[in-house]
Amino acid sequence: MRFSALDGLTLGVWGAGLETRSFARHVAERLPGARIAVVVLEEPAEAPELTDGARVVDAAGAPEALAGCDVVVRSPGVSIYRPELRGLRTTTPTALWMAEREGRDVIGVTATKGKSTTSKLIAHLIAKAGVDVRLGGNIGAPALDLLDDDALAVIELSSYQIADLEAGPETAVVGNVYAEHVNWHGSVDAYRADKLRLLALPGVRRCVLNATAPLVMAAPRGAAELRTFGSSPGWHVAEDGSVVRGDVVVRALPLIGRHNALNVCGALTALEAVGLSVDDPEAALADFVGLDHRLQVVHEAGGVRWVDDSISTEPEAAKFAVESFPEADVVLIGGGFEREQDYGALGVALAARGAHVLGLPDTGSRLVEAVRAAGGDARMVADLPAAVAAARGLARPGTVVLLSPAAPSFNTHRNFAARGDHFAELARAA
Repeated sequence: MRFSALDGLTLGVWGAGLETRSFARHVAERLPGARIAVVVLEEPAEAPELTDGARVVDAAGAPEALAGCDVVVRSPGVSIYRPELRGLRTTTPTALWMAEREGRDVIGVTATKGKSTTSKLIAHLIAKAGVDVRLGGNIGAPALDLLDDDALAVIELSSYQIADLEAGPETAVVGNVYAEHVNWHGSVDAYRADKLRLLALPGVRRCVLNATAPLVMAAPRGAAELRTFGSSPGWHVAEDGSVVRGDVVVRALPLIGRHNALNVCGALTALEAVGLSVDDPEAALADFVGLDHRLQVVHEAGGVRWVDDSISTEPEAAKFAVESFPEADVVLIGGGFEREQDYGALGVALAARGAHVLGLPDTGSRLVEAVRAAGGDARMVADLPAAVAAARGLARPGTVVLLSPAAPSFNTHRNFAARGDHFAELARAA
């Protein structure tokens, strides 16, 4: 469904995030015949652009209130599998924008981990190629804010947004798919299916896929053109961690870790998929700045590096983070909001590495058990200040103290950014 097709309809909105607030503004400015009649808020929010003139209900009142709406526009965090939405037509602001644009000149990027970094890398390289570009979706501007903008658009897409997306981007980039967001999707299989359906959507003309990710490569796709990265002859990561294709070698990378080198491979491949290139990839990447809270060195003193990877919310991300410091002794601070993730493989990896593990409530107890079961060193601590204090006692020159929780933050902090900022503050304290 296009955004313009909403004119004349009665609309429901669930959630008061950045995307739905942007949606409300554009409805007011562009669709005189559309009416936001119902707004569902699960917690109080100051959002007059949404709520003025609308009936505001909580989740319990949603089924009855939304029954009279033609379409329900949801914040991405609101699951399409909620029983309150059964039988209703749902969409997101990003989906409405994508359909309006028919995916033209859009690069859509998804992955369980790395999609934000890859999206930012692609946009950076496009700009270095001398082409006007916009970055939007989960990172950058809300997609509907690009309605009047014909520039090449790089849009980060989560599984939450892809689940009911009706039109795809012209170029679809998929980096990996692990077990994640089971609470939202209902199962690991449903999560994977919802994320990978991107490749078969109408409008997708070319796919850029990670050749080292079997589930990604095996996913159904409708596009005729396929480009891969991660293995030769395409862009891939060499043994020494450099990015290579043929005779071109990029040794100086702006990001830490082999997984980020693979993200660079994906970005370079996506750039070429849309017919662009840079003469010197290493020079083009030299001034790239990575994401906050993603393997960000926030303090260094006495030979000890304190690294904020608070954006790590699942085990694979934490494993990649530890692997990013192959020569260092690692003290890992992990654990957080319970999302029923399996820590078995991470525990084995941490024990094999000889990392010291400090577990935070709530999931830290399971992480500690997994590390100990594999013969490693791990113990629980009460909270983040206690973890930082314990890490100080363990650290020696050459140690990396790594906050890579492998869990969300919601049991203790507003979001991963607040958790990372708290860690940085504690690390810098005398």
